[in-house]
Amino acid sequence: MTPTSRALSFDSAAEQYAANRPSYPPGVLDAVEEIMGRPLEGARVADIGAGTGIGTALLRERGAVVTAVEPGDGMARQFRRTLPDVPVVRGDGNALPLADASHDLITYAQSWHWTDTARSVPEALRVLRPGGALAVWWNTDAGDVPWAVAQTERIARHCKVPATTRTRPDDSRAARLAGVDGLDFARRQLRWSRVVPLDMHLANISSHSAFLVLGEAGTREFLDAERARLCELFPDGDVEETYVVDLLVARSPGGR
Repeated sequence: MTPTSRALSFDSAAEQYAANRPSYPPGVLDAVEEIMGRPLEGARVADIGAGTGIGTALLRERGAVVTAVEPGDGMARQFRRTLPDVPVVRGDGNALPLADASHDLITYAQSWHWTDTARSVPEALRVLRPGGALAVWWNTDAGDVPWAVAQTERIARHCKVPATTRTRPDDSRAARLAGVDGLDFARRQLRWSRVVPLDMHLANISSHSAFLVLGEAGTREFLDAERARLCELFPDGDVEETYVVDLLVARSPGGR
């Protein structure tokens, strides 16, 4: 299965994604503002791979003027239901449907890894105004929570995918930006957690592409076994999910 087809697999679970995926802590956008050297209020922002609008909503709350870019039909429909007053245009980071030098900030919340950086970095630089910034971030699972690490390993075995990128920030992500000539690059890592009902936790993990491409039968088998394990660990029915947000921000040439 190609990266593009894996990325578009989210269309089949857009409502599930919107209802159960975690958001991001306020410190993420605090750090973006610090590195940019300006507030988000009034900034013209393009949120790429916006999905159902989780990152877009946070940018709007800061007063940014946001345009969303989303390739998937199902995700775009869910986005419009969630944020009906935010423009969403169809496209992806490899060929942005945006004018040259038109935006102060380009963001990728949980979506940069679906791009081809040989194309998406030049596209970002084309669309950014001089001194603008490209900010990309992911929720990664904290690597020091034993039950979560064990769960990630079970997911990897069941779905036949690598476990490492979900259990710790991935240095290859930083290298893909740090190696680009002319970019002033910074990184932050922020730990946070949320407490959710067990059903929401299971719906969250099964909204990831590894399960979406696996199919209903294989996913149900895993979730039934996982529910039994977690009921023993969390008898009150609430699960604490702990994340480390890996944030990378690159300034375009021409900044102060």
